[in-house]
Amino acid sequence: MAPPAVKVVANALRSFLRFCEFRGEVPAGLGGSVPSVATWTTTPPIPKAIAAEHAQRAIDSCNRLTAVGLRDRAVLLLLARLGLRACEIIRLTLDDIDWDQAQLRIHGKGGRQGLLPLPADVGTAIAAYLQHGRPTCGDRHLFLRSMAPIRGLLAGSDGVGSIVRYALKRAKADAPHRGSHQFRHALAAHMLRQGASLPEIGQVLRHRSPQTTSIYAKVDLDALRTVVMAWPGSAR
Repeated sequence: MAPPAVKVVANALRSFLRFCEFRGEVPAGLGGSVPSVATWTTTPPIPKAIAAEHAQRAIDSCNRLTAVGLRDRAVLLLLARLGLRACEIIRLTLDDIDWDQAQLRIHGKGGRQGLLPLPADVGTAIAAYLQHGRPTCGDRHLFLRSMAPIRGLLAGSDGVGSIVRYALKRAKADAPHRGSHQFRHALAAHMLRQGASLPEIGQVLRHRSPQTTSIYAKVDLDALRTVVMAWPGSAR
């Protein structure tokens, strides 16, 4: 079992022993004997990112002649160009777009807000959806469901997740998984290859901790090869 799965088992065992202690069936403090599971925060797994060409194929697979296609294309562009989380896309409202300043207000984790520049292609896609695809509705959410009841996208895999899954399937894209977060990882990897620093990447992705951004230092293998030390006794 992977360490995160072992942690779940250990936590469940502690809870069970505390319950047994409450019932008087085991000695007090027995739950404290369950050891902690070692998970090294300095060695998180390498992020799984979709390749740029496959991400573009997923975007291009959206039918711009339909309302759903216009919506899905705008959502995918927000994922690919700005690295938004699925929950941040769902929370977007019509009032979060500043067309004059070309900015987008993001409602992130923990109620935090931030401003991101609105790229031209993303703005064009959103405008096309608003003009030709978005249903007439009193709901102020930017993206709406295509079927009644007409309201904002559902949270979880039924909202942005389903848009990503269907797009990847249509495009026959080679993706590490079917989730939306791989577009966020792909943006970070692209910025790193273009010379962006880790603090700059963390600012765009709105990370709270520099440690969260540090996982992308392992993504650019070509850059890592330039700093690798030679193995003793070898030519390199």
